Amino acid sequence: QVQLVESGGGLVQPGGSLRLSCAASGSIFRSYRMGWYRQAPGKPRELVASMSHGGTTNYADSVKGRFTISRDNAKNTVYLQMNSLKPDDTAVYYCNAARAPTWYDYWGQGTQVTVSS
Repeated sequence: QVQLVESGGGLVQPGGSLRLSCAASGSIFRSYRMGWYRQAPGKPRELVASMSHGGTTNYADSVKGRFTISRDNAKNTVYLQMNSLKPDDTAVYYCNAARAPTWYDYWGQGTQVTVSS
C-alpha cells in the first residue's frame, strides 16, 4: 500500500512558478516509478511528467523545458517544479506511484493549480 499526499498548488499569474510536492508513505518509495498527471475540466487525465526508480524522466511535450520532476528518496517525496506557467496549465494535479510487476496505480487526492491574471 502507498499513500500519497500532494501540496503546493494555488493561484499564480501567467509566467509565474509553483512547486508541487508529493509525500509518500506505506511502502518502499525508492522502488516506485513516480509521476505527475493533471486533469482540466472536461478533459481526460494526462501524464505531465514521470521519473523511474532509476531516475529516467519523461515529459509531456507541452511542458518540456518548463517543468522539472525530481525525487528525494530519503524524504519519500517527489516534486514538480513548474516555471513559465500558462493558463493552459490550469488543472488538478495528481501524484501517481506504480511499480513492477503489477504496475497498480496509486493516486493522491489532487491539488488545484490555477494560472490566471
